[in-house]
Amino acid sequence: MKSKQNQIPTVPLTKFLKHSLEILKNPLPFHHNNFERLGDTFRLKIGFKNSVVFSRDAAFLQYVLQKNQRNYTKSKIQTEDLAKYVGKGLLTSEGTLWKQQRKLIQPAFHKKQLANLLGTMHKTIAAELQKIETGKPFEISSVFSDLAFQVVAKSLFSGGVSEAQIKRLQHITEEAQKMLVRELRQPYLHWWFILSGVLQKHINLTHEARSILKQLVADRKKSGVREDDLLDMLLDARYEDGNAMDEEQLIDEILILFTAGHETTSNSLTFTTQLLAKHPEYQEQIFNETQKAEAETNDLMELLRKVPITTRVIEESLRLYPPAYFIDRVNIEADEFSGMRFEKGTSLLFAVHEIHKSETHWEHPLQFNPNRFANKNYSDYASFYYPFGAGPRMCIGNNFAMYEMVLAVSTLCKTFGIAKKNDAIEINPLITLKPKNAILRFEKR
Repeated sequence: MKSKQNQIPTVPLTKFLKHSLEILKNPLPFHHNNFERLGDTFRLKIGFKNSVVFSRDAAFLQYVLQKNQRNYTKSKIQTEDLAKYVGKGLLTSEGTLWKQQRKLIQPAFHKKQLANLLGTMHKTIAAELQKIETGKPFEISSVFSDLAFQVVAKSLFSGGVSEAQIKRLQHITEEAQKMLVRELRQPYLHWWFILSGVLQKHINLTHEARSILKQLVADRKKSGVREDDLLDMLLDARYEDGNAMDEEQLIDEILILFTAGHETTSNSLTFTTQLLAKHPEYQEQIFNETQKAEAETNDLMELLRKVPITTRVIEESLRLYPPAYFIDRVNIEADEFSGMRFEKGTSLLFAVHEIHKSETHWEHPLQFNPNRFANKNYSDYASFYYPFGAGPRMCIGNNFAMYEMVLAVSTLCKTFGIAKKNDAIEINPLITLKPKNAILRFEKR
């Protein structure tokens, strides 16, 4: 009698190899076809002994992230592959270290603490958006990339970081991400990456980034000046024994903030702007509610509460184009869900982008409709909406990211009109879901 584990539909290795070139360019159509043929969960053979279970079952994802989260850990993609570039911080650590760091850092991202950063965030956003060129086709993603990195850097270091240091840190962060993509998409070239020295070159770049950050931390400590920014919050944080983070751990956490807080936000802002170009009626609604909110309050936290349309537009953008479009987990012990048996150490990849477009959960899921988030509590869709993950490992910076994006989109629509876009929005699925050819036309209001 076949085991229940063997009843999971399987895509053979031969099919994986046959489609390897198109998977390298964009794996999503290949996976979508398998879902449509085989159902919401299937196994993909990627080697003679290795396989990955793909799922777009929202209940299965909720089970793994929340109901039985103690039995699931992140895969080596984060705990090893990414960790060699950014160290063992919140994003890449597991077990006792992760619990310890989460408890230590969580207070820095409470809403009351983030209120101290909104002024810096708003000022940085306004300055970066001035780089947009009007009256001609303009590629917007680079502006948002710079904007997101500047916001993280200045939220961490206030005025203590130079533009040259920011640019260098941004370059190193982006190069490390590109190298990681090459490693994951071309594992058969691992030997070449080592022998050619290209891998060591990127590791050396991360050492340079660590040196820059150590100098910035030393300068802050030496100055004796308190900025009430993220760096001060991290320096203030104390473990239960009263000790602060050691320097290496502090640098790990700062590198994680740059990595996690930069690309995902940049991607989301680019997709949101393209969606606004396709739906100009929402540009006007955002413009009007921003004007009204700014007339009623000078308090940025209060302003964030007064722009619900802007927030819903971003929530809908995150539904259609979730930056973290896959969530990976590995089970620590054998487990079972919905009649499927998973042996210890099974690699699981949950297709968030598929769950977010499922007709089971969303009415007309391919349509852009921010109003689907109106008059609802988060609990109404939390079991099938995962832009920031869920459970104990839900993204610690979700409020930071939402505040940044709401301020950026409201400022954008207050300052510019975006010409209607009729062509399709293109994607480039790498470590995160990235936009491609985001060329738009802007006019000053």
